[in-house]
Amino acid sequence: MAEYRLFGMGESGNAYKAALMLNLCGLDWEPVFVDFFNGEGRTDKFRDDVNELGEIPVLDHAGRKLSQSGVILHYLAEQTGKFGAADPDEAREIWRWILFDNHKFTSHLATLRFMFGLQKTGETPVTEFLRGRTMGAFGLVEKHLDGRNFIVGNRATIADISMVGYLYFPEETGIDRAAFPNINAWTARVAALPGWAHPYDLMRRGFPGA
Repeated sequence: MAEYRLFGMGESGNAYKAALMLNLCGLDWEPVFVDFFNGEGRTDKFRDDVNELGEIPVLDHAGRKLSQSGVILHYLAEQTGKFGAADPDEAREIWRWILFDNHKFTSHLATLRFMFGLQKTGETPVTEFLRGRTMGAFGLVEKHLDGRNFIVGNRATIADISMVGYLYFPEETGIDRAAFPNINAWTARVAALPGWAHPYDLMRRGFPGA
């Protein structure tokens, strides 16, 4: 058994954030498939044994089961000394962007991708609303990245790993990514880091249908 076990599924960008961190840090890890789409996360067994919140990802390490991608990223940065903060000011800045990601960046994009790209709902008032919110968040990040290589400081941190979580998936969202050259350049820089892998290559190892 690997030292680190990550409960998730290939389609989950939040699970990908944790998987990417594990891979970038060169850790001994394995994915554990959760049949989330068919309700495994809502079962008593999952909530009793894995995560009472019924959510993925969950990182199993050294007798701990950690949930919430930001917490997992922070924990792995502490464990490895990689992609973390250089000082308290940088730590606060990293958390500022992780919280922004969870509240406005990942949240709207992930829901839009799920509805429009995976469920194939077509255009609805809800997808239009989510796309507008996503475009607004993209605009903020596009401006922030003007003249910067990474979100915080001059190197990749867990803020970057959190925020790119849904930006490599191929499903259609109806967003013209060409309108955001700074974001595209930034995601390319993250993809050039040693250990980077596409989400479906990273998270579907050993999963059904892989």
